[in-house]
Amino acid sequence: MADNLIAQLQTAMPLALDGLDLDNSVTSTGGMGLILVDIVNGFATVGAGNLAPPVANSQVSQMVAEANRLARGFAERNWPLLAFLDSHQPGKAEPPYPPHCEIGTGEENLVPELLWLEEEANATLVRKDCINGFIGAIRPDGSNILVDWLNRHGIGEVLVVGICTDICVMDLVLTLLSARNHGLVPALRDIHVHADGCATYDLPRVAAEELGLEASVAHPQEAAHHMGLYFMAARGAHLVDQVAI
Repeated sequence: MADNLIAQLQTAMPLALDGLDLDNSVTSTGGMGLILVDIVNGFATVGAGNLAPPVANSQVSQMVAEANRLARGFAERNWPLLAFLDSHQPGKAEPPYPPHCEIGTGEENLVPELLWLEEEANATLVRKDCINGFIGAIRPDGSNILVDWLNRHGIGEVLVVGICTDICVMDLVLTLLSARNHGLVPALRDIHVHADGCATYDLPRVAAEELGLEASVAHPQEAAHHMGLYFMAARGAHLVDQVAI
């Protein structure tokens, strides 16, 4: 049934994906930035929490590997990186999700493969307490860490990777597209989303019902991933499936 659903989505809502050569893109268009969304233990390390994969998951593993490859390539070139880290105060989880990524649990920290970013001079780490990274980057004085980062570096293009494709990644990308269109980030032209650098969680309907949850919380991984990519593209993001660096 799952394979049939994916086939139907691909037929009814096809995705257009291109390759992206970052060195050539920077040469022709100017500054390039990498945004990593919520690649923390609570979402991407096996067994690390309520929303982490309970067993090894190929889509999540691929996302982590691609994010690490790209981040190291950016660091080697002294290009700017920004990483969001989902970080909630205890007891402040966003409904309908169970407690996750609470500060002090370790779930809110970068996965082991990306811990090196904490010492990387070109990396800006932003802890956020809500799904939408653009909103989570707002400071108490009303300024925005993400907007300031984009404008300070004169970033003309961003490449986005992370988890979850249809939730945190999509919220950020859609809001950033609107911010660009509204003139908040004057240099920004293109927002690329790397399909293989994104992942989401897997909760088929059968598994949800076995856990005593409502059928409506079902979240089949491949279908949700596809739909997240589709809606980002429908709003103006550029989808890529191969990134050379």
